[in-house]
Amino acid sequence: MHHFRYLQGSLHAENVDLQSLAEQHGTPLYVYSKETIVDHYTRLDQGLSRLDHMICYAVKANSNLAVLSTIAQLGGGFDIVSGGELFRVLRAGGQAAKCTFAGVGKTRDEIEYALKEGIYCFNAESEAELRFIDQIAGEMGLKAPVAVRVNPNVDAKTHAKITTGKSENKFGIDFDRIEEVYEIIAKECPNLEIRGLQMHIGSQLTSVGPFVEAVEKVKPLVQEMKAKYGLQFFSIGGGIGIVYKQSLDSGSQDWWSLEGNESHPLTIQAYADAVVPLLEDLGLRILLEPGRFMVGNAGVLLTKVVYEKRGKAKVFKIVDAAMNDLIRPTLYEGWHQIVPVRSKVGAENELSDVVGPICETGDYLAQNRELPPLNAGDVLAVMSAGAYGFTMASNYNTRTMPAEILVDGTEAYVVRERQTLEDLVRGEHVPPVK
Repeated sequence: MHHFRYLQGSLHAENVDLQSLAEQHGTPLYVYSKETIVDHYTRLDQGLSRLDHMICYAVKANSNLAVLSTIAQLGGGFDIVSGGELFRVLRAGGQAAKCTFAGVGKTRDEIEYALKEGIYCFNAESEAELRFIDQIAGEMGLKAPVAVRVNPNVDAKTHAKITTGKSENKFGIDFDRIEEVYEIIAKECPNLEIRGLQMHIGSQLTSVGPFVEAVEKVKPLVQEMKAKYGLQFFSIGGGIGIVYKQSLDSGSQDWWSLEGNESHPLTIQAYADAVVPLLEDLGLRILLEPGRFMVGNAGVLLTKVVYEKRGKAKVFKIVDAAMNDLIRPTLYEGWHQIVPVRSKVGAENELSDVVGPICETGDYLAQNRELPPLNAGDVLAVMSAGAYGFTMASNYNTRTMPAEILVDGTEAYVVRERQTLEDLVRGEHVPPVK
């Protein structure tokens, strides 16, 4: 369930009017619902209650300190992919001992930092990386906890740029080499402690089938590695998809709208019913690494209409948010529901493109979208923008990045200030003129 609804004709995040936030803080503006994040974490936690488990939120989805703090207070762990993300987790009150460190290119500085802080585990993705961690741990006089990421070669049937579990992807070690790699660790890497086995087949999965296929394929391997090396955990990765078209009716209790979706959404109940029974007899801690599921539907991007442009072939709604603020539509062909913050019920829609001011043809938030008539100054909400929104934002075209707001009931907190023009050049220096 998400907590964005029209109340008296105006879109609200929980009990805060989004129009008032746009007027007070300007646009573009990211707004997050704390209650949505808490609800998603709690439901997932309850769905896994029959297992010894740890939810390790994928920080790359949304790394704002307020978001991380919310999850840390719920008892969650974190899946990190850089030293910077570890720093953020610690600054937000999270524990290194609840962090798993993934990624194919960990550097010496990152490995040393993670070892000093006492992370729960490195999820290693190559033999070369394992030997490098072993070398560094030896130099530091420490034992490095490791798991090997297996590539099960399962087709998640998701977008090509977010699939991770096939043999042609850069992630993990081929399934038929895993036993050999664990043997290398045991025999040749004295500074490594084998702690688990990890897999992750991709992002935005909308059916349970690929999860079941991957668990069933990897489970016998996990059992064998547990018997040989005393594994403590099996990480089944993340990837639970969300629905990008939702009901915003104030009387609706649904967190999705089936209209416009090709199939029913993947619910936590369906996921748990299919996956938990396969894992119960392992006698291991089960790790899960959700990112988008936790925060995707918890955020919106507010943007203001600047101009309308009518051409022979297209109607363009030109807004003040751009691909540097939300790159998903351009990079992933991501579809986001876009609605006016002030309801325009009864207005006749027209086919339009919602585009930004950046000098790129690819700078759009939506194409060929049915939208009501819009005037300059109208505020739009780009829904389901809580994941891979701000974290992928940039200063392209020397544009300042948006502010971020966290709504908690009737309160709205600025959790990141809007960049200023001075911020854009901070740290830059012009050499003396000779």
